[in-house]
Amino acid sequence: MTKRRKFSPEFKREAVKLTQQPGISCSQVALEIGVAPNLLSRWKREAEAIRSKAFQGSGNPRDEEVARLKRELVRVTKERDFLREAAAYFAKG
Repeated sequence: MTKRRKFSPEFKREAVKLTQQPGISCSQVALEIGVAPNLLSRWKREAEAIRSKAFQGSGNPRDEEVARLKRELVRVTKERDFLREAAAYFAKG
């Protein structure tokens, strides 16, 4: 039996915030952060229904810090890969 993952309220708020960017679908965000698209859609509905009381789970500050660092790592890795590809492109031509 697999253990159920718990996500901090901060992680959920950040994920919902990512879905509000123009041109980015809920499915894209879900794949990037490693959750099921239907779960992210549910978080989005919950956030819209109850703005101030959404996601008052039992996450602790350490979990939130780890989630924040994981998101930052994904962002920095994408930036690095982009710059690597750009450098290779300009080196060729």
